[in-house]
Amino acid sequence: MKHNYTILLCICILGAAGFSLLLPRGGGLFTIGRKAEERVFLIGISQANLLDPWRIAMNSEIEKEAKKHSELRCIFMDAATHTERQLEDINILMGYAIDLLIVSPNDSDILGPRISEIHKKIPVIVLDRDIIGEDYSIYIGPDNYRIGRLAGEYVMNILGAKGGNIIEIRGREDTPSTNERSRGFYDALTGQENCIVRCKLTADWMQDQAEDRMKEYLSICHDPIDVIFAHNDAMAYGAFCAMQKLRAGSAFCVGVDGQEGEKGGKAMVERGILSATVTCPTGGTQAIEYALQILHGVKDIPHSIILEPSLITNKSKI
Repeated sequence: MKHNYTILLCICILGAAGFSLLLPRGGGLFTIGRKAEERVFLIGISQANLLDPWRIAMNSEIEKEAKKHSELRCIFMDAATHTERQLEDINILMGYAIDLLIVSPNDSDILGPRISEIHKKIPVIVLDRDIIGEDYSIYIGPDNYRIGRLAGEYVMNILGAKGGNIIEIRGREDTPSTNERSRGFYDALTGQENCIVRCKLTADWMQDQAEDRMKEYLSICHDPIDVIFAHNDAMAYGAFCAMQKLRAGSAFCVGVDGQEGEKGGKAMVERGILSATVTCPTGGTQAIEYALQILHGVKDIPHSIILEPSLITNKSKI
């Protein structure tokens, strides 16, 4: 076996009527305690990277929504940031004779041709990162430009006319989400000469990398930092930890995602760790809603759904 696959089999207990068992390789779908004539739809979900809390939340939303519908079964697979592995994951899912594919691409350019091929056979829902062309059933993703713009407008508001020094912590370089969030952020700062981005750090969406990059920056640069804008909450928290550990003062930390839960962005805003976060809807719930419509033959499905963000702030930090 070329890879040890982490196959998260969502053995979704979709109602008390029955359940599904899916085997990692060479197995099949066994439906127990259900009427034989009732149609069961098998959905394959290919995820780019489950090291990212936002993507974990996406899968959780998909699973939660799917459990509401007794005719659905789901298989989850995680490519762990490896594009070649994601291609193999998708081929494995196709081997299970899935009825619909939900894919969040690790690399849209490389995966695009394979997704186009699959769309000729079954419906495909693309989440988060769009692909070139229109060979899919529906794209569902966040408005990354608007996310960056909201963050930039908030930073201008808290710094005021006096301005200040800003550090930007980016996700993966040369990805649409990173580029669009940066573009929106800088457009919001246009004309504000006193708001100066002193450094752009890249941390690949990871908390530990953001902490490391921030420590490296602080070791060589001692200018005061007024604001840290990170492209997700995990990196914002990593930067916050670096500031705390090196006793480098305090800064307004602004993140993106705004997930629920004890370790989510909303909780970090409430506790004062982050001064603000911009929500980034995952589209997981909407993916299942539209999957059901497609599988049941509903026509006039929109080809693209753009999910609107919102700003969550801690007013005590302003």
